[in-house]
Amino acid sequence: MPAPVAPMLTPEMMASRQDSIDKALRYPYQPMAKRDDNGFVVPKLVAVVDDSGLACTFDSEGNPIMPKVTVGSCVKSIMDVFLPAGYPQTVTSDYTAYQIYDSLQAFSSSIAGLLSSRAVLQGFGVGDSASSATAAVLLTVLQEATGRLATIMFAHYHGRAIEPECKFYRFLADIVNDSALFLDVLSPALPFYPKVIALCGAGVLRALCGVSGGAAKASLSAHFAKNGNLAELNAKDGSQETVISLLGMLVGSMFVQYVHGKTAVWAWMVVLVVIHLWTNYKAVTSVQMRTLNRQRTIILTKAYFGPEKAILRPDQVAARECILTCVPQRKTSVNGLFARKASDARLIKEVDRARFCAEDYIIVSLWNNKPIVPIIFMKEHATTKHTLQAWIEASYGLKTDKKFWAELKNAGWDLETNALETGRCIRLVEELKEE
Repeated sequence: MPAPVAPMLTPEMMASRQDSIDKALRYPYQPMAKRDDNGFVVPKLVAVVDDSGLACTFDSEGNPIMPKVTVGSCVKSIMDVFLPAGYPQTVTSDYTAYQIYDSLQAFSSSIAGLLSSRAVLQGFGVGDSASSATAAVLLTVLQEATGRLATIMFAHYHGRAIEPECKFYRFLADIVNDSALFLDVLSPALPFYPKVIALCGAGVLRALCGVSGGAAKASLSAHFAKNGNLAELNAKDGSQETVISLLGMLVGSMFVQYVHGKTAVWAWMVVLVVIHLWTNYKAVTSVQMRTLNRQRTIILTKAYFGPEKAILRPDQVAARECILTCVPQRKTSVNGLFARKASDARLIKEVDRARFCAEDYIIVSLWNNKPIVPIIFMKEHATTKHTLQAWIEASYGLKTDKKFWAELKNAGWDLETNALETGRCIRLVEELKEE
């Protein structure tokens, strides 16, 4: 049987081994570090950490020392149930402000929803001896049917625009939801046919809220998640909403017992809706999106090509964003518009194709319109950078350089997600033929 071969030591291992020996000789009263059979130092376990921070430490004998239970640690354990693991390092900096305002708006919306639910039941004939259960069921079916048809139509016409304009659609969802609440409260005072129209209208608005709010919230969650924790973030957001809804229902159940009469109901509805919209507006404006949609691109380029001569950060652009109104158009020219239909390609002339043969886009100007409207056609292999470049050239008549894109990236902007095109992405497929 051959003799065992001693393991070969690398220079690094030799240096580490010598350092350990030197430390032991330098401090003779300290015990020597534990070594394995080959003479290597065995690492000492000093602590265990998890996503939330320090879990426990170990003494010199290797025994675990659990942290003391304090009020702060109990509060942190409760917060861990509702916040993503590793918070706040695993989410963006604007997550906390958004969630605080989002929780407040959900609380006020829950109370207002109870008032409207009571009105809906009255509209369905609860408490009226002349009403029948069959009529109430048919009215419910009609309301649900109109709402689901509205869901399909809204998703078809606006689905592509929700992600680029998620802040707008998130706020729009609550506006239409509050409008539905007002129609619910109004319905008991209406005759039969106007009541049917009001309840169906409320169903349509509530369905639009579901599509718009749900899709926009998914986009915002993707923005907040930093470490691939999107699923957990959505799950914890659902836990937060559940607790807030339960609190709202508890307070609202006591609230509706004391609020009676048309004047009192309408007055409290107005107060609750104002609180709901204000907190929702604050939640949306606190978000600092990193994608460049039309409005953020206008703000960014006006600052860069204007007197400021600087690339704004996402938080600076967020402070200047308008949620329900667009940034005013430049007076000297109209911002470029992307082609919406494949048939628009007939507007491209041969001179346009020759002018932009080396680019990944073609810009066509409609001279018969006042003011001139540049139409942008993107080519088959165009990237997000090409889309931004095309829009800047169509709007300002300028070319960008490598410095511009480097400053955009350093400022924290997402140059991979196309948020400028909110409709159908029309692409040109070209073929080069030698005569």
